[in-house]
Amino acid sequence: MKVEELRPQPGSKRRRRRVGRGIAAGQGASCGFGMRGQKSRSGTGTKPGFEGGQMPLYRRVPKLKHFTVINPKFFTIINLKNLAELPAGTEVTLESLMEQGIVTTNDGPLKILGQGDVAVALTVKAAAFTANAKTKIEAAGGTCEVV
Repeated sequence: MKVEELRPQPGSKRRRRRVGRGIAAGQGASCGFGMRGQKSRSGTGTKPGFEGGQMPLYRRVPKLKHFTVINPKFFTIINLKNLAELPAGTEVTLESLMEQGIVTTNDGPLKILGQGDVAVALTVKAAAFTANAKTKIEAAGGTCEVV
């Protein structure tokens, strides 16, 4: 096969439509746009999403900043400042915090947030840690275990 023998696939190339060239051409007079109306006029049509003046879908639907999460994750959250009074070497779990009265309700798995500081080494077992909380616990000599 040579370069000069290359041809496009049969049927892949079509001639352009010549509109407004008489009745016999098939697209004469109104050029296939119909008789009257907004879409038959010259210039561009309407912008994408325009619904004739009705409140468009992209403005109708997300009235709030975000859509609600269908299956949200609920955590029992606690900050490091609440763990500061615990003695060194304490194993921190959701059950132990409820026994000591630091946490009063079980709203789901335990998540540790990083507000405040901890000075003693604690063994913390929780479902989730923020990055800040994890670094502060490990800097104090404690360990973080994801349950």
